[in-house]
Amino acid sequence: MLHTYIHFVGVNPEYRKNQIGKQLYNEFFNEVIKNNRNVVRAVTSPVNKVSIAYHTKMGFNIDNGDKVVNGVYVFFDYDGPNQDRVLFVKRID
Repeated sequence: MLHTYIHFVGVNPEYRKNQIGKQLYNEFFNEVIKNNRNVVRAVTSPVNKVSIAYHTKMGFNIDNGDKVVNGVYVFFDYDGPNQDRVLFVKRID
């Protein structure tokens, strides 16, 4: 498996109903395919419920972390002390 990582995608809340985030992700997925990669990874904070819902809606799965916070797997201290993170993975075929 060849992995890629998408670091940050943000859309002004006033424009979120315009599918801009979906278009950005789909463009990235197209580049992933063009570059012979097949796995996309992303990360978010466990308190960012909007991001968690969005990534799962886009077909990402949540990696099994080393603890569960509010029913979601997280990786303890992933970004430093007290900086737990939710890790996502999506296979692109």
